[in-house]
Formats: sequence, C-alpha cells, structure tokens
Amino acid sequence: MFGSRNSRGKSVTCIACGDSVSRSDAREYDKHGDRWDRQDKEFEHLCKACFADLCQQPRDGLETTLDAAGAGEADRETFLERFRELSESDAHGD
Repeated sequence: MFGSRNSRGKSVTCIACGDSVSRSDAREYDKHGDRWDRQDKEFEHLCKACFADLCQQPRDGLETTLDAAGAGEADRETFLERFRELSESDAHGD
C-alpha cells in the first residue's frame, strides 16, 4: 500500500540541500501535490532537516485566504496575485 519495502534501504538525494540520505531518513515530496496516487510515480525527497525547515508552515487561516483569493474559480494569474496581496496584508496586520 505504501510502496515497495525494497526501497526503504536505498539512498535518496534531498532536493533542497543535495545530501544523500537513507530512504528511512527522508520524506517524500510530490511536486504534483497528490502523494496518495502512487501509481507510476517517482517521488523526490527531502531530508528530515530540510523538510522541517521548508514544509512546516503555519496553516491558520489558509483555507479562508485560498477561498478569498478565488481558488478553483479565478484564473491562475488572478488567483496568485490575489493570494499574494492577501498574504502580504495578513503578514503586515492590515
């Protein structure tokens, strides 16, 4: 269900820092955002330190901001512009 047991002992390369680490000391990264659909996929990896630095961001209000920016409704360019504006105003307390 969670991939081949044979892959657990092999080394992988962290896409952030370039270090080679054992598969058990890494986290999978799916650039397509759908890590549960595993058929015919090869995942990239982050070492645990880079994963903690890069992926553990606060999510408070994320869904509200995505909705306000038009996620799933606005075209990509409009959505990204609105999301950036909303994120910056939240960061500045506006």
